[in-house]
Order: sequence, then C-alpha cells, then structure tokens
Amino acid sequence: MTKILVTGSEGQLGKCIQKIAGNYPDFEFVFHSSTTLDITNRKKIAEVFSREHFDYCMNCAAYTNVEQAEKTPEPAFAVNAEAVCHLAQACLKHQVTLVHISTDYVFDGTKETAYATFDKAHPINEYGKSKLEGEKCIQKNLIEYFIVRTSWLYSEFGKNFYKTILERAQTQSVLQITDEQIGCPTNANNLATYILNLVANNNSDYGIHHFTDGEAMTWYEFAKKILKENGLQDKVRLDRAKNYRTFARRPKNSVLETISPNKN
Repeated sequence: MTKILVTGSEGQLGKCIQKIAGNYPDFEFVFHSSTTLDITNRKKIAEVFSREHFDYCMNCAAYTNVEQAEKTPEPAFAVNAEAVCHLAQACLKHQVTLVHISTDYVFDGTKETAYATFDKAHPINEYGKSKLEGEKCIQKNLIEYFIVRTSWLYSEFGKNFYKTILERAQTQSVLQITDEQIGCPTNANNLATYILNLVANNNSDYGIHHFTDGEAMTWYEFAKKILKENGLQDKVRLDRAKNYRTFARRPKNSVLETISPNKN
C-alpha cells in the first residue's frame, strides 16, 4: 500500500484529488487542509512526518493571489517558498518523494512559442518569483521529486475564472475580458488524474513536468468557450477589454509545452 500525504486538501486541486481517490485502491491517502497542517509551521510538519511514514507528499498548498502578492509579497514567499523548503527538508529526512505543483508564471511570457521544461525561468511578478524559489529549494534538497507546472486551473471547486464567468453571466449582459494574454486553461480534475497516474505508474522520471489541457487561447477566447458550453452565448455579449490593467505584471504568453520532464 502506497501512503500519500496531501497538503492543501481543501483547495481546488486538493478537492479534485479527494474526489477521485477511491479510483486508486492501492493508495492510502492522508488529507490535511491548511487548518490541520499549516505548512509554514516547520514544527507541525515535523510532527506529521514523524507520526506516520509516507511514500509521497503531494503539496497542493499554495498562495495564489497574484495581485495581493505584488503589494505584500511576504505571505506569498512564506507559503510558496519558505514552507516548500520545510516540506523538502522533511521529505529528505524521511525518504519521501515530493510531488509539488508549480505554475506557468515562472516564465516572463516573451517567448513566441510554448515554454518547454528546460527553458530558463524568469518570473516578472512576486507570485511567480515566490513559486520559482520553492522550485529551487526542492531541487537543492531532493533528487526524487516531481515539480508539475500547470496553468489557468479551473473546476467545480473554489474560486476560478470559469465559475466567475458563469456567475457574472447571471447578472450582466455585457462582459469585458482581456485578450492580451495567452495560456492553456486546465481542468483541475485532469491535473489530479495526471498526478495520481504519475505515482501509480511507478514513474521514476524525476524532475520538472508540464501539464495542461493543451489548447492555447486568450482569456477572451476562454470566456467565449465557457459561455458556449453553457448555452449562454446568445444571452451575454462578450467584448474585448480595452486598457486592461493589473497591479502585477503578467506574462503575455504562458503556454506550457507538455513533453518529457527536465532531468535535474
């Protein structure tokens, strides 16, 4: 029986993993939310890892508020960098394989084609910087690890772009959405399946992986697709937003190429 610790279990991805956990009878899951295991608390991490033996730790915990991270980066670095270091060190001590979720925002968006796992990371906002620091700490401490970068996650859980568009479509007749960024929307349920299959297949191809649903589009095109899927394309007018501004800089192209992992 393979025993798996899942942190951040009440987040979007964590809930998707919980939903399909029963499909993997050879796995024993121990789910911890931020309230039962605050990964910024090194002492608490040590207690959990000492109490029972795990084969894998799937870190789904993350600080994802890109705008707020730009204004006050400390909380983002506490969760996405420092806490990840604590997990990596605990995994090293207890011989646990770490599966960590990272982001397309480690890239600056200047490349004209999709980003490969071996492309040089160069984040342009504090959120991306915090996630890259977490990656670096894992690479510094561990040999057996999987860093899975993904992008534009959505699902039936939590707060995400898909649900926001549907909610706004109920009260607004016109939606203004930017077409200044391009990426790959990814259903968190598909990401959950990919991660669990990575472990189930006894894949020892350690390093950096990219996983998305593969179809590149702008936020405007994604919104258009959402409205069509839900039969709302004739009820809501979709306009391209003019003078789109955010406090944090965002990569214009963050399409991830899903190929073999980068060996480190």
